[in-house]
Amino acid sequence: MFKITDLTRKDFINLKDGARLGPVKDVHVDLSEGKVRALVLQGPRRFFGLLSAGRDTVVPWEKVKKIGVDAVLVEVDPQP
Repeated sequence: MFKITDLTRKDFINLKDGARLGPVKDVHVDLSEGKVRALVLQGPRRFFGLLSAGRDTVVPWEKVKKIGVDAVLVEVDPQP
């Protein structure tokens, strides 16, 4: 078992294109079932990290393929 805060310290890598995705920004939880439904990853930043340059990426929990020591492998369609 792990804590959600542990995920904030890991790199998220997309298996479809090898891109490094942003850090965890939010978590969608189904309160009636007590299950994590999706992770929201922060979009890229610009202007010295102050302003958002793109959209956040929502990763359904089913798309999380492997949680490792340093990285989390996910499989989502690349954003244009």
